[in-house]
Parts: sequence; C-alpha cells; structure tokens
Amino acid sequence: MSQPTEIYVHDPTANPAPLGLMGFGLTTLLLNIHNAGYIELSSMILAMGIFYGGLAQVIAGAIDFRKGNEFGATAFTSYGLFWLSLVALVVFPGWGMGDEPSARAMGWYLFSWGVFTAIMLVGSLRTTRALQLVFLGLATLFFLLAIAEWSGDATVLKIAGWEGIVTALLAVYTATAQIWNDVYGRRMLPLGPMRT
Repeated sequence: MSQPTEIYVHDPTANPAPLGLMGFGLTTLLLNIHNAGYIELSSMILAMGIFYGGLAQVIAGAIDFRKGNEFGATAFTSYGLFWLSLVALVVFPGWGMGDEPSARAMGWYLFSWGVFTAIMLVGSLRTTRALQLVFLGLATLFFLLAIAEWSGDATVLKIAGWEGIVTALLAVYTATAQIWNDVYGRRMLPLGPMRT
C-alpha cells in the first residue's frame, strides 16, 4: 500500500486589504468633506458609495473569505454592505421605496455600526498599529455621527466630518503602506508592529 501524497497548492491571490482599505478610505474622505460642510451631497459621493466603498470592499471581503482571513472577510464585507445600505437609505425614499428615516432612526443606525466597529477594534488589537488607529477612528466617527443625528447639532456634525477626514486618511495611508511595502519588498512606510 502506498503512502498518501501531500499536495501543496500555491494561492496566487493578491492581498485584498489595500483594495478594501482604499475603497473605504476614499469614499469616507468624500462623505466627510461633505459632513464638514465643504461640498454638497451629490451623485459623486453616492456613486463612490456604491462602487468603491461598496462593491470593492465586498470583493475584498470575498477574497479574504477565500484566503481564510475571518477578520478581513468580516470587516470588508460588512463595511461594503454598510456603504450600499447607506446609499439605499438616501435614494430609496425618492424611488417610493419607504419613507426617509428619521434623525432618531439614523442615530440608531449609526450607533449600531459604532458598536460593530468597537467589536472589530478589539479584534484589530492583534494587527498593526495603523489598522488599530483606523478602527479607533471609525468607531469614534460612528458615535459622533449618531450624536449629531440625535442632537441635530451642526457643530457636532462638522466635528464628526473632520474626525472622519482623519480616519479616511489613516485608511488611505494604511493601504498605501501595504502596496508600497509589497511592491518594493521592504518597509517604505511603517505600519507599526503586529501584535502576537
């Protein structure tokens, strides 16, 4: 009887994290430039929410599922679907598909995403410092946006907008560092040590 043969399969799939982080970062940047009061909410932001913030992150999540990365799969798929649901909340009422959510309801929607992000923040403590900062910034952003909805305070919304811009830039930095470090085969931009 012959011994079983081990077969090794090389997975040529690229790391999806830079795609997901860049999709999240650039879409979050544009929406929070709006929240800070510098641009109007337009089809440009909604299109980014559908395609780059939404679909690109869902694709990144699907690739992470394939790679066995539970954290990345959950984060990217969830935030991609967040963007798609946020766009739906904006456009569905205009299409006759339900009423526009009240400020109270939107506050709870954003608060629930803050809770999810706080859970993911705890998981990120086993990753790089850069990714930890992204999740800390995002949890803070969701809670600030919830407070802005509940209070109706335009100042809180502007503060949230600026905090969201910082969070978005942290995500763009993290994606850029992963891309450049991989392309050049050495550390071009630091991400902070991984915790084990």
